[in-house]
Amino acid sequence: MSSATDAAVRPLDVARSLLFYPVFYVGSVPYVIGAAIAMPIAQRLFVRIVTGWSAWHRLCARLLLGIKVRVEGTIPTGPAIVALRHESFFEAIDLPTLLHDPVIVAKAELMNIPLWGLAARRWGLIAVRREDGAKALRAMVTEAKERTAAGRPLAIFPEGTRTPFGREVELQSGFAALYKLLGLPVVPVAVTSGRLYHRWAKRPGTVVYRFCEPIPPGLKREEIEARVGAAITQFNRVLPG
Repeated sequence: MSSATDAAVRPLDVARSLLFYPVFYVGSVPYVIGAAIAMPIAQRLFVRIVTGWSAWHRLCARLLLGIKVRVEGTIPTGPAIVALRHESFFEAIDLPTLLHDPVIVAKAELMNIPLWGLAARRWGLIAVRREDGAKALRAMVTEAKERTAAGRPLAIFPEGTRTPFGREVELQSGFAALYKLLGLPVVPVAVTSGRLYHRWAKRPGTVVYRFCEPIPPGLKREEIEARVGAAITQFNRVLPG
């Protein structure tokens, strides 16, 4: 199957993208300043500002890029592992809008970004340090248990990195270990952002999130990886209408 990302870039797409970048990033400045002020003194306000920034991104994508969002299935409202396909930065920025107050598992390198890293810690982002092995996994599980106990969903990209639309890869081993040790159901989410948002010249269309049926805890590693992998890559086989 040929991917939509293989099509030639149209002049209008380039013009839309060139407008999107300055509007989104300049418009992000008040959110950054507001988050920095609220961070040490008002957690609820800080969360509202970060969520507002995420909503600002979605608004810019819709009005300037012509990218709409469609959600299929049921979004979990309680503690669960939400395992999303990761095709572009779209879903990473969109998570606070898509889910209610999610705990996000992400690369530890992001914590080194000035101010952003501090804000990520305040939000409750859990850093992945693969080089630390079992020690890092224990720390992740401890943090995840604390935060999901408060009713927050745990969002994770089980492939470990962005994967272009249409390509299948193996899940990182840490996903199955986290699933086993947390004892939470998994909600796989298929995403189609890569065919519209992956390149610098974005394309108009609809980003679809498909929330699949929850998978109960307690399965063996081979089974949980197979079921989650099949669920999050289902759009590789059939494009949504």
